[in-house]
Amino acid sequence: MDGGEEELTAHETALYDRQIRVWGVDAQKRLSKAHVLVSGLNGATVEFCKNIVLAGVGSVTLMDDRLVSEEVLGANFLISLDEYANSNKSVAELCAESLRSFNPMVGVSFLSGELSQMDGQFFDKFDVVVVCSFSQKDKILINETCRKRQKRIAFYTIDCRDSCGEIFTDLQNYTYMQKKGDERIERQLNYPSLEEAVLIPWKDLPRKVTKLFFAMRVLEKFELLEGRKPGETSLSDLPSISKLRKDLCEAQGLKESHVADSLLERLLAAGKMEHPAVCAILGGILGQEVIKAISGKGDPLKNFFYFDAADGKGIIEDITVPDAVTA
Repeated sequence: MDGGEEELTAHETALYDRQIRVWGVDAQKRLSKAHVLVSGLNGATVEFCKNIVLAGVGSVTLMDDRLVSEEVLGANFLISLDEYANSNKSVAELCAESLRSFNPMVGVSFLSGELSQMDGQFFDKFDVVVVCSFSQKDKILINETCRKRQKRIAFYTIDCRDSCGEIFTDLQNYTYMQKKGDERIERQLNYPSLEEAVLIPWKDLPRKVTKLFFAMRVLEKFELLEGRKPGETSLSDLPSISKLRKDLCEAQGLKESHVADSLLERLLAAGKMEHPAVCAILGGILGQEVIKAISGKGDPLKNFFYFDAADGKGIIEDITVPDAVTA
């Protein structure tokens, strides 16, 4: 994510004047050269796309072959009711058309296909990959594909369930300058892959790790075992999910009560319906994190972020392989 030697045009300098005053010309140059891929468009990811388009990234590529439905419209402000009634275009195409009007300086395009089936060379075009509503299996596969490429590709997942949300970040080996008083100190963060993070034994994690981390893993495991797509669960599945929760907790050496029934009920209550306010918060946080990672300005999130509307709190959890080194 090197800013290179190219200068911003006069038009870019005028358009991005306010944010250049905040994070500087070099950071804006890096943003203007960054290429972002977003696969899976729901309320949180369209909020994210709006924010990074307005920030002035080089390009945004969207992937989501679904046709528009009432479910898609729930928190997706980029698609109008008229388009829902009269269009046979994909969600990605309609969102791309809308995003172009936010900032003509940013290249916005869409692609068809399944991201999990793309070869490694496909990913070389991008600096950042964001996925939403993917199974844990596919998220791990895409994350590993990004890690195997010659250049560093920042990888993020974002998922909302009812009034809660989760963001995962993998910046691999990331170096940035941290401001301490009047000095700037070089910091290096080593991130685990998603697979490494979720395979850490639960009993080895700090006791204060949010219970949302464990509840999300239970739901992902259930969907995998049942062949469900992410979010294809409801309160009617609670007895089966509770049994799986019991089995997983016992296998991890924890009490069943470690993941409360009340939390699982909340995560299942809305089914696939989205909470626009939660989507706005999660999408806004993800936008900030991607901008920080591209620009090199600010301490990046490592490596999970959780939001729960029940208490209005956001929590960062560093779920890291014990021997990971942070300089």
